[in-house]
Amino acid sequence: AKGSSALLLLALTLLCTCAESDHNESFIDFLQTLLVGSAEELYEGPLGKYDVSADAKAAVTELKSCIDGLQPMHKAELVKLLGQALGSQDDA
Repeated sequence: AKGSSALLLLALTLLCTCAESDHNESFIDFLQTLLVGSAEELYEGPLGKYDVSADAKAAVTELKSCIDGLQPMHKAELVKLLGQALGSQDDA
């Protein structure tokens, strides 16, 4: 679906723009949980300290279902990409 692609593109764009910010670690944690964890884990973990609105929760749930709908191979590639992003941080 077009919506799914747009959401994934948005997530990857966020990854790129936020990669340089001070909130790097919590954002990476958020992305990692988004890729391999559950929605509940997101709210208990990376998003636990934020007041997440109902609309934001709906968006996260939608994004999570898009990611869960990915082919395992594609999901694995995203996890690998995230691993590379984490690795390049450590070198900085």
